[in-house]
Amino acid sequence: MPENFPEKLNIIQVVKRYGSVGGMERYVWELSRELQRLGHQVTVLCERCHGDAPEGIGIVELGETAKRPRWLSQVRFSGRVTRWVQQNPDAARIIHSHERLGIHDVTTFHGPPFATIFEKDWWRFISLRVWVRLYLERRELETAQVIVPNSSFISRQLAHYYPEMAEKLSAPIVPGVLPVRPRPARHVPAEGGVVCFVGWEWQRKGLPLAMEIVAALRRTRPNLELWVVGLVPAELEPLFASWRGGYRLLGWREDNDYFSEVDVLLHPALAEPYGMVIAEAMAARVPVVISDVCGAAEQVTAEAGAVLALDAPLGNWLGAVAAQLDRTVQPLAFIRGWDVVAREYVQIYHHQVSSPHSSQ
Repeated sequence: MPENFPEKLNIIQVVKRYGSVGGMERYVWELSRELQRLGHQVTVLCERCHGDAPEGIGIVELGETAKRPRWLSQVRFSGRVTRWVQQNPDAARIIHSHERLGIHDVTTFHGPPFATIFEKDWWRFISLRVWVRLYLERRELETAQVIVPNSSFISRQLAHYYPEMAEKLSAPIVPGVLPVRPRPARHVPAEGGVVCFVGWEWQRKGLPLAMEIVAALRRTRPNLELWVVGLVPAELEPLFASWRGGYRLLGWREDNDYFSEVDVLLHPALAEPYGMVIAEAMAARVPVVISDVCGAAEQVTAEAGAVLALDAPLGNWLGAVAAQLDRTVQPLAFIRGWDVVAREYVQIYHHQVSSPHSSQ
């Protein structure tokens, strides 16, 4: 541990929206609370705190910026953070960012690199937006002493698109999961069952494929249902125009108690940096069937469910879901407390950050 670091650290967490309002935001919310419980001094720099501030955590609200265009919002927020840091120097603190900043010691990367755009058509590079976002991403990575991917999937992408940054990559620190009401052990009727799909961005999360899978299974399991948690039902109803029952549109749910009533989580996402819903389903002892482009795939054991190649034949998907519906042994609960996540970060703060930012 560097000599200028005390045992109890002064940690700044930086996120635009502080609260349980999204996957990344939940990560910061739970991490900051656990760091504080471990005895560290925690301050959060944000545009706004969404909800009641956790006890013992300092909140600095820098004011909201217009959400669109996103790149300009990122530029403005970054500028406000830099000014605050320069106006409030502290030689001992560690700045841990979850945003596109240019002043931090540790950055956690929560999503696919924007540099994946290099795989797309050349005409996309005509846009100023593209060049600004590429600049912000590279600056974030160059500035950080340590880059923490939130899954092995993201780690591999970062190493591919930014090979010169690979030495800064730490081992992935995947999200924790809160205790969930467990699914009770039960026999699923041979003609029925409940398959659940969860996702606000339903196209990226694979709802069309999920619908195709369940529709095909209903030919031999006529009472099988597809439950969809996500957008308001009115926006999804047109997708089911040809269906004659067999589905329920639950809208968005703040809780995840519905896991106790479903038999399989189906998540055939086209791209998924991690997939908190997968970990939550496993914590509830719900079998999962997911695509191999989900960051959480490495946490899915054969006992917990199945991971399939995104381009696997439809028959493979049908077989995998049917196998989980027909299983007689319930999976064990997936356990990964947020206190474990916090301790993994403390190891990084102590051993991989050489000298923290103060006012530069």
